[in-house]
Amino acid sequence: MTETLALALVLPLGGALLTVVLPGQAARLGLLAVALNTLNTALLTLGVWQQGALHADFGGWGAPLGIGFVADGLSTAMLAMTALVTLVISINAADYFRDPARARHFWPLWLLLLTSLNGLFLSADLFNLYVNLELLGLTAAALGALGGQRAALEANLRYLLVGLLGSMTYLLGVALVYSGFATLDFALLTERLTAGLAEGQMPSPIAATALGLMVLGLALKAALFPLHFWLPPAHGSAPAPVSAALSALVVKAAFYLILRLWLLVFAPVTTQGAANLLGLLGAGAVLWGSWQALRAERLKLLAAYSTVAQLGYLFVFFPIMQALPAGDARDNLLVALALMAITHGFAKSGFFLAAGFMQKQAGHDRIADLGATMQRLPATTLTLALAGMALIGLPPSGNFTAKWLLLGGAFATGQWWWVLVLFAGTLLAVAYVFRLLTQAFGLEPTPRRFFTQAGAEVPALLLAVMAVGVLGLTTAPLWRLLGVTGGAS
Repeated sequence: MTETLALALVLPLGGALLTVVLPGQAARLGLLAVALNTLNTALLTLGVWQQGALHADFGGWGAPLGIGFVADGLSTAMLAMTALVTLVISINAADYFRDPARARHFWPLWLLLLTSLNGLFLSADLFNLYVNLELLGLTAAALGALGGQRAALEANLRYLLVGLLGSMTYLLGVALVYSGFATLDFALLTERLTAGLAEGQMPSPIAATALGLMVLGLALKAALFPLHFWLPPAHGSAPAPVSAALSALVVKAAFYLILRLWLLVFAPVTTQGAANLLGLLGAGAVLWGSWQALRAERLKLLAAYSTVAQLGYLFVFFPIMQALPAGDARDNLLVALALMAITHGFAKSGFFLAAGFMQKQAGHDRIADLGATMQRLPATTLTLALAGMALIGLPPSGNFTAKWLLLGGAFATGQWWWVLVLFAGTLLAVAYVFRLLTQAFGLEPTPRRFFTQAGAEVPALLLAVMAVGVLGLTTAPLWRLLGVTGGAS
């Protein structure tokens, strides 16, 4: 099964090269590469399910010299979400980028984005993470600018510069780690940090400083409040398939790296105070992002600010997990965090695809003037409603289970104040989702078909159904898969 680790990079990267060599067949080759990547990810997931964590050292060189990939429960769950979301978005994008000139630009960049995401989730050392992080930022900014409008170019140029600043900050932390511990491999680094503490040494200030720098750089890329200023204009002005990927996958990859470093690699030097700071920033994101989404006049801006808020919930988990001792309660909370991140990935990608189609049909995305368009597009309106349910956390969505466990963890650790943030954010989410959906009512009914353009509407609806139905009602397999990581954390 270890060959599936290499194929996770080879398939999308090879597809990107083929779309450059054969631009006339870019859409077909791109769809084929994404489909093969999804099949390979399914095989990799099966391998982790049956055998536990998979490890591969390329070229026969192990740590600390070689390049190693590791797939455990958490990384495999993120890979599976990425594979499914990119597959559905690709089907939508084949219809969205029908123009051959735009398709020639989109598909190579899209497959390079997928390559970098797979590399991020599988890399087992800090420098390879940096390489994939840079590739991810460059391709995401280029994809966001494909709309061609002045606003999109300005927003994504800002995104590119912010991303480079975040990468340089992260790289500075990597340099400090290497200077202090002479390794960048996850397992070796954790071993040396743990050995120092076992010998009675104080936590290394180099390790703490490096972790702070890396988390700061990644927080900038993850748009954690108040570093979120670049996200709404970049996501709001990008083409719909790109906005869906940026919100569902790209910022989630930066969060995943923070989680990985915090809970696994640098666990010996993390503190409750630092975790509380991340929780406070997350709480600010929940409240500010939700409030801005409620005030947004444009549909895609509402979705973008909602992403800021939803990412905030993920950081609220940190102080609660930090306060819990190793064991089932902590493992279950980590699984709940991953479930929330995955649910958001499906829900927000479906929401953005639906928003983009509605904008295309109406000629604008002004919420106050979308009522008639929403009535003419019942399938798209249903997609927005289902995705909104998942974002709120209504049952049976995956977010309901995740929020319930978050509430339990807050009470179990005596940190009841996070419950107030959770309730306030949920009420604000109810307000901005229902503010949108009420636009579809109060008008004279008009004759309509359920699907107006199935090629554009079905993919978005599938993603929303997965967020509400599949993740909400069939969480047991996901729970078992994520448990491969939970037990190790």
